[in-house]
Amino acid sequence: QVQLVESGGGLVQAGGSLRLSCAASGSIFSIKAMAWYRQAPGKQRELVAGITGDGNTNYADSVKGRFTISRDNAKNTAYLQMNSLKPEDTAVYYCNAAGVRGPFNSASIWGQGTQVTVSS
Repeated sequence: QVQLVESGGGLVQAGGSLRLSCAASGSIFSIKAMAWYRQAPGKQRELVAGITGDGNTNYADSVKGRFTISRDNAKNTAYLQMNSLKPEDTAVYYCNAAGVRGPFNSASIWGQGTQVTVSS
């Protein structure tokens, strides 16, 4: 069974940086796309950034120029480098893996989430 484990969240002051990691464990042949979502209290979960297997990326307008998504296909791991953080970036950040191929294919898998808190 494939699982996603996120790490790297925490408390940071406005203007600071954090790097989130999302490692997929289990028997995996390939992952079509990986993405980071976030959900702030009282708000819907929103896409922050996504990356395909061949490196194509997309970002929410609110994070363009500040966040960078990357992945290491050999390690089945995705990263989110977050710079110039703002209080409005405060949320639980979730990793998603789509199109997971292995002994048992999965259309979409979610991690448990990691809290990011940006103080003003």
